[in-house]
Amino acid sequence: MLASADGDQFASLRRGASPRAERYALGRRLRGRVPRSALGDWAAPPGRPDVADQVARSNEGRLAQLVPVRVGRMTASPYAFLRGAANVHADDFAALPATGITPVVCGDAHLGNFGFYASPERDLVFDLNDFDEAHPGAWEWDLRRLATSVWVAGRQNGSSEDSCAQAVARCVAQYREHIATLAERPLLARSFERLDVDRMLRTAGDSGLRAEVEDSARRARRRTSDRALPRFTEQRGGARRIVEEPPLTTRPQPAEADALARALDGYLATLPSHWARVLGGYHLVDIAHKVVGVGSVGLRAWVALCEGSSPDDVLFLQLKQARRSVVAPFVHGDAAWHAHQGQRVVEYQQALQTVSDPLLGWTTVDDVHHGGVHDGGVQYYVRQYRDMKGAITVDGIDAAALADYAGICGYLLAKGHARTSGASMIAGYLGGGRRVREALCRFARAYADQTERDHAALVAAVRRGVLPAETGV
Repeated sequence: MLASADGDQFASLRRGASPRAERYALGRRLRGRVPRSALGDWAAPPGRPDVADQVARSNEGRLAQLVPVRVGRMTASPYAFLRGAANVHADDFAALPATGITPVVCGDAHLGNFGFYASPERDLVFDLNDFDEAHPGAWEWDLRRLATSVWVAGRQNGSSEDSCAQAVARCVAQYREHIATLAERPLLARSFERLDVDRMLRTAGDSGLRAEVEDSARRARRRTSDRALPRFTEQRGGARRIVEEPPLTTRPQPAEADALARALDGYLATLPSHWARVLGGYHLVDIAHKVVGVGSVGLRAWVALCEGSSPDDVLFLQLKQARRSVVAPFVHGDAAWHAHQGQRVVEYQQALQTVSDPLLGWTTVDDVHHGGVHDGGVQYYVRQYRDMKGAITVDGIDAAALADYAGICGYLLAKGHARTSGASMIAGYLGGGRRVREALCRFARAYADQTERDHAALVAAVRRGVLPAETGV
């Protein structure tokens, strides 16, 4: 392992860093050990685990009543399958050629895991926005998963194979160019790199992406806690309550609600003192379990409604269960580096994003029983639930818009990796030519084929009754 984002690397100011030119040269030398053309290789290895078994393993520890919802969402399309298959990709990618350069990676980089959110200054920014699997790891894993998602999405939208290749090429080119640019900047300066809506619109140019960015940004600005009140809550018995919509939104038992309330008090201690004082002016009104996403379905995800000094001063917080990253076993085996997985998610989110939700924190919920499942000190991270969050709708965009969007995502992935470690070495390895672009186009097409085969295998397993699935939920 050549470069790691392990915190011990940065534990002292008395130890000098290697010169940038030396690190760049080291990256170039890595081509002898891992030829750049090898990044394009994919063939399913002998004895590759059955996909239905892999999905079943990823369902272990999830709420049993929600497993059919998760499987049903994954069967909807190859792209939906990809969204929920981070563990499948980690298993596959861990055996592929890699340089050994290990910044903090998203671990679940795909087109759907970039989005809008509010900065602490209430500006609308666009960045990576899912960090459940974030962990120090191979940068190649993130770029392979992102490139594959571009090809799969393009096929789903009816784009030609040439158009899919162009979109992947744009993604990889933007990653390569931006990580080279950032590697030349001072470490502190690169930490302030960000993409707001105006810059994103300029990047989108005249393609169909521009209209999608404008529409998505407009919707995101409306996604605030006060606007969510009429949609998600109702007045009942003189108090405001979150509306139940089983099985997606359900209410906890009293003992579990008490445990969650205590856990939220513990969460306050993980916040910077100013924000802890701000949240101390709110009180918990109601809490409910609310299903989100694809890969997260079945994990515990609570939404807490908090009220300030007046009924229109409201805040929604989300508690999401944090488990060990799918990347972790391939980096350091069975011995976990992180005592609290919620803290891991928060700290690596702050490492990858230029600006983050100021209310990010973590907590642990005490032992309770819920629906026959024993919650033994479940670890969570906590964030704002409705905070101008939004996403670009990939379904249906044309080939030119997909290429523009893929380029933006490649640019942002490079920015995230460059904020942690290894940027000069990655830039040295990638160089300035087209070899990496061509290799990853070859990989993305081959692994898109694999994704479609895996999706078909999952659908077949559901039809045989091997896995339960509930569609349309």
